[in-house]
Amino acid sequence: MFSAIDPVFWLGVSILLVAVSLTAVLVAALPALQELARAARSAQKLFDTLSRELPPTLESIRLTGLEISDLTDDVSQGVQSAGRVVQQVDESLNSARSSAQKVQVTTKSVFAGIKAGWKTFTRKPGGSANTRRMPDRLPPSQRLPVEVRDPSSSLEPNRPEEIDYDLD
Repeated sequence: MFSAIDPVFWLGVSILLVAVSLTAVLVAALPALQELARAARSAQKLFDTLSRELPPTLESIRLTGLEISDLTDDVSQGVQSAGRVVQQVDESLNSARSSAQKVQVTTKSVFAGIKAGWKTFTRKPGGSANTRRMPDRLPPSQRLPVEVRDPSSSLEPNRPEEIDYDLD
């Protein structure tokens, strides 16, 4: 009845072998599919956690950046203010140094005046000629004549002219 060459027989054997093979593949792939499902659930949990936690974290990072920017501005203003204070202190020191020099000159002048006044006060009335100071002028009889040249008349002989510079 059935011959060995019967195509229906071979078709049935082929279908049986395909069914056995698919069953074997399914049995072998079942644990892998279960692990894949477990990984998908873990990934879903991770994504849920990230969607809950990431926006507040990003917001806090943004606020931290703004605070750092504000602090940088405050530090910059503080440095500028400190620079102005140092400049004012420097100007005050220069002013104090100038005032101290003026006080020193004034003090020396006051002491010189007091010293001169004390010498004048303690000098004997009608003191000797040695204490009196005489002018360093020569009397008119001992003065020499002064020659004056006129630059416009270079051909004329020089004539000495007597000029009296006595301002008494």
